[in-house]
Amino acid sequence: MGNLDARIGGLTWQATRGRLTGDGWGEWVELTALRGHVLGRIDEAERAASLAEAFVERAPRDPRSLLARARMAALLHRFPAALADLDAAAALGLDRRSLDEERAAVQQALGRYDEALETHRRALMSRRDFRALGALAGWHAERGESAEAELWFVAARRGYRGVSPFPLAVLEFQCGHMWLGQDDLVRARVWLEAATRRLPAYVPAQGHLADIDAAEGRAAVAIGCLRRLALASDDPDHASRLARVLGGSAASREAQFWRARAAERYEELMVRHPEAYADHAAEFWLAVGGDPERALRLSLQNLALRPTPRAHELVRRSMCQCRMAPTEPALGTTSADARPGGRHDYS
Repeated sequence: MGNLDARIGGLTWQATRGRLTGDGWGEWVELTALRGHVLGRIDEAERAASLAEAFVERAPRDPRSLLARARMAALLHRFPAALADLDAAAALGLDRRSLDEERAAVQQALGRYDEALETHRRALMSRRDFRALGALAGWHAERGESAEAELWFVAARRGYRGVSPFPLAVLEFQCGHMWLGQDDLVRARVWLEAATRRLPAYVPAQGHLADIDAAEGRAAVAIGCLRRLALASDDPDHASRLARVLGGSAASREAQFWRARAAERYEELMVRHPEAYADHAAEFWLAVGGDPERALRLSLQNLALRPTPRAHELVRRSMCQCRMAPTEPALGTTSADARPGGRHDYS
């Protein structure tokens, strides 16, 4: 993490003095987004998106600037904008492999799995490396084909030839997240602990390990971890999880505090990034937020954007909860439906 901070600091210094090249701008955007993901900082993702916009303003005819902006648009689930930038980058001569990687990611996020698979296979035929293997693992994971996905995750990990821990930690997190979504807590823990051993500061992995601790009856351990994450991160998912676990431990006053904090933050994010946070906010209102009708509206909004199996399942659960018509926030729920971790992004 120290090296990552230093590299970002060096790129910032170059930019302020007008010495940053096109490749440097792209790296600045990518590393800032990476740091935001690892530390669970949404403001860093927003900063990366702003840097990408500045890159395009500085070099509108450079396909690398459009690629950087497309990646940040996809990160925030603004998929039509991402595809438009990729088309423009292609017209300016961006290499086929970079285009295919980004297009496949967007196609997959939109539930266009056949198109994404064709793109992944083409990449694999061209070069059977870490990125191609990991992308195919993610495709199987998104389809719910967990056993097949794990084989590709393992193959990608074995095929890694770099020296940075970040790509491997992200890969292990993705596999752990997949198993958590399948309620296989044992396998999820194995992969998530691998990610945190490799990268101890990895906030999303720590948060999901706290989910597992809570599900396995270690509420005190989960609460201690989630308190720290909720204070350090501006992602409301951690506050939402903490409210859920605290509700189950009868610490209702603190649970209400974190519930209110999460609700306020989801409101802010839905104003700024509705495409990226409709599903997160729906999960919140469905569980500790205690407003299934609102959850249903948001889940339908999310489904209209990306008709994936996960989005359909969120709508189904919201409709079921609406029929149950709860009258109070379910702070103490421990059902599988209420457990965070059925999501993203990584996005």
